[in-house]
Amino acid sequence: MFSKHRFIIVHYLSRHNRRCSTVVTATTATTTVGSTSLQATTTSPNKTVLLHKPSSRYNTLRYNYRAFSSSPSSSSSSFSSGEITPSPPPPPPSPLPITSFTEDEIMIQEAVRSWSKQVLNPIKVRQMDNESKICPIVLKDLFTQGFMGIEIDPEKYDGGSGLSFTSSCIIIEELARMDPSIAILVDIHNTCIINAIRCWGSKQLKKQFLSKLATTSVSSFCLSESESGSDAFSLKTTAIQSKKSKAEKSKSNDNESYHYIINGTKMWISNAKDASTLLVFANVAPSLGYKGITAFVLDKKNGTITIGIPEKKLGLKASSTCTIHFENVKIPSSQILGEIGFGYKYCIEILNEGRIGIAAQQLGIAKACLYDIALPYMKERKQFNTSISEFQGMEHQYAQIATEIHAVELMTYNACRRKEHGMPFIKEASMVKLYSAQIAEKTASKTIEWLGGIGYTQDVLAEKFYRDCKVGSIYEGTTNIELQTIAKLLRSE
Repeated sequence: MFSKHRFIIVHYLSRHNRRCSTVVTATTATTTVGSTSLQATTTSPNKTVLLHKPSSRYNTLRYNYRAFSSSPSSSSSSFSSGEITPSPPPPPPSPLPITSFTEDEIMIQEAVRSWSKQVLNPIKVRQMDNESKICPIVLKDLFTQGFMGIEIDPEKYDGGSGLSFTSSCIIIEELARMDPSIAILVDIHNTCIINAIRCWGSKQLKKQFLSKLATTSVSSFCLSESESGSDAFSLKTTAIQSKKSKAEKSKSNDNESYHYIINGTKMWISNAKDASTLLVFANVAPSLGYKGITAFVLDKKNGTITIGIPEKKLGLKASSTCTIHFENVKIPSSQILGEIGFGYKYCIEILNEGRIGIAAQQLGIAKACLYDIALPYMKERKQFNTSISEFQGMEHQYAQIATEIHAVELMTYNACRRKEHGMPFIKEASMVKLYSAQIAEKTASKTIEWLGGIGYTQDVLAEKFYRDCKVGSIYEGTTNIELQTIAKLLRSE
């Protein structure tokens, strides 16, 4: 006896969070063994139905669940000597390779690469490097393209793209393949300032700053000082609580009786010339040492804030790096990020995450040098009637570099996925920050050698990448700090 019925297996597709259902026809066969009636069921899929419209914005899923269905010729039970032998359950989906991006992530990668070639082209990059400033048109377009609010929820705040941390690093990598100065601006803005406000900001702080950061306002991370580099918690900038005067109360829009007065000087602040929003670390109780460090989010127009002239740097020239001086800058307590005295904790977490972004930048530099400059040149350049890419001595060199770049890529996106899954990632972040800086510098140096005389000129971007990558072993944790962090974590395992 045979009977048919229909049921639905729900599964998910990664592209645009589409929830689908597969309609399956099940055929049930009934047979009798002795006095016992037994049933065996076979299934066959008919079609896939979209349950709701895809989201208008890019979203990513960590897994791609697929409906499992057996072939019509197989059955879920077998009969042997009157006994039922269950067939084994379907195997779980195998984990994808670390560098296997979702369809959305691939689309993002291709879109950024296309934008970089069209808008952020080599001529524009060279011009900005020579002028030591970012072109206003390029800066405006970064907001238009959604690169300045990558992880901000667009349903809550204007300008947000609603993407993942991995998507942030993909964007940073692709931008760095054309201009690391633009990549570092986008990196600091998203992974340091925006994510800090998303994680620890009050509702009022998020409402006040997130939409602005996604649409018009560049930001800076104000931590380093003249005597506070790797020893970040020895900072001298203070934020002393003070009672408001009657005149100040009447002018203010809040009902607070106290505010904080910030005094001090920050150095080596990236994006300083272009930024209008500042994340500032200052000590509200110097007697408590690092436990008094508190984070404030403020507008550059707020009070007497002086931006120094941009530093004349070896590389990343288009990215402004300046001294910022705070003199009696009054900040309401509503602009404190998170809790008072927790600034040192926030700083550590921000930098741990930011190091992955720096690795993505260094990865982009290394890929640009090898795949966009060196290999195309070596394939075309002939000596002794042979492409120099075919000489064994050259093959061994660029094969070695390609292997090391691939290792950096695996380490970078492994750290990304670990962070997204809530897994420990500090050791991995320090490792890839350390290694990516070494490989980017090695690749850029070798590229200049492989290009010969032209590599030493400004006719190609190889010499710029060489200058730009050097800071990778300095900012957001020096080489020695990364090694120390890795060693401590290894001892604790």
